[in-house]
Amino acid sequence: MGCLVSTPKDVGGNRRRPGSIGDVSVYVPGFRIPKPVDFSLSLGDHLPKNLMESLSALRTRIVVMAGQEAPTVSRSKRKSATQHGGSTLADLHQALEDYLPVLLGLVKDGSQLQHKVQFVWINQEDDAEETAISNAWYEVLSVLHLMAMLSLSQANLLLLPRTSAAGYHPKVSEESRRASIDIFLKAAGYLDCAIRNVLPQLPTPLRKDLPVDLAEGVLRALCLQALGQSVDIQLGMAIDSAKATLAVKRRLACEMVKSWQQAQDNIMNLPLANGWGGKHRLFIKWKYVEAKAAAYYYHGLILDEGNTERSHGMDVAALQAADEYFKESRRACEAFNAASPLSRNPPLWGTMKYLSDKIPKDTSSKVRINQDLYSYEKIMETAPTLPDFDLALKPDDFQLPPPVSSWNEETAVAGQASSNRPKSE
Repeated sequence: MGCLVSTPKDVGGNRRRPGSIGDVSVYVPGFRIPKPVDFSLSLGDHLPKNLMESLSALRTRIVVMAGQEAPTVSRSKRKSATQHGGSTLADLHQALEDYLPVLLGLVKDGSQLQHKVQFVWINQEDDAEETAISNAWYEVLSVLHLMAMLSLSQANLLLLPRTSAAGYHPKVSEESRRASIDIFLKAAGYLDCAIRNVLPQLPTPLRKDLPVDLAEGVLRALCLQALGQSVDIQLGMAIDSAKATLAVKRRLACEMVKSWQQAQDNIMNLPLANGWGGKHRLFIKWKYVEAKAAAYYYHGLILDEGNTERSHGMDVAALQAADEYFKESRRACEAFNAASPLSRNPPLWGTMKYLSDKIPKDTSSKVRINQDLYSYEKIMETAPTLPDFDLALKPDDFQLPPPVSSWNEETAVAGQASSNRPKSE
């Protein structure tokens, strides 16, 4: 059902541990890197040479390119060319897309070929340095995970503020914001497909032995992160729009809270290793608290429209909660950036650029001298309940591609070769 081999940490020295990952708008918990595989050793008697060479060439290209991209993940400046002719996020993504329909031939119609090849990937969030499994569905899962991580990296690059030619303050253009939402939903689609269509193909004992990078909780948390960051961008655009009502802004902020809360619930009890994994947990905690600050702020503004003594009291309580969560988010942000690998905040933009000014000002003007009369615990006790909204955004409906047509042509050949082998093999 698939042989598992996990190499303990610090053995082999293949895992990349950068000291710093630079500016981070979107956290990417490292790239899992595939190690070379010799398909001829395991498939030489089962597949014709041309199909085996296609598998080998496509995967070798990914091995080389992933090894080049991994050290620069989350960087705002990338190498423009290499001795291999240039390795970019888009090129690597395309290489994975080209590989997937060829790879899926190994699992076509429940083929026993899926168990013939031992696939090895270097982990980032797991204690084990690398995990080797003789199951092609593990390879499919790893490919989808890497496609999602590449998409999150692309979104990060789009969402790092740039200084305009006119020398104005760094900002993220509306075009980049809209493009990043599309990319986030694609990333969520890859992860959703992995959860729904790939994980169930793996035997339960094997699923339990997957590296934590590929655990269902991590995949769900990453999917929810992509949705949460999409909603954050929508909220920022609503803030910039004169047509967006307070009700729209509150709904978006509450949706953001729900996505980050669910992400935290999924990742909370997983054995994430220090480094990429520990930093991943801190990022989700930071964004969850930040989202609550935004939600309580807009909830308070709507409550204030009630024009009654009770509604004004609830407004003050909501703003106090928003202010406390805002302060907590600053501390959570500092903890995230200080965790290894070190990171930095880009210049503020979007939702938090606006709220970092508005929350303290509006809270101080409403609460005034009574602010010091309430402890943190008292404020949280009296804070009104946030409205519950379902997430409007959904992951893209990504479907696994059909195996390339050459698999149809070679199925008979593969079956014949397999039937001619001794049963002891």
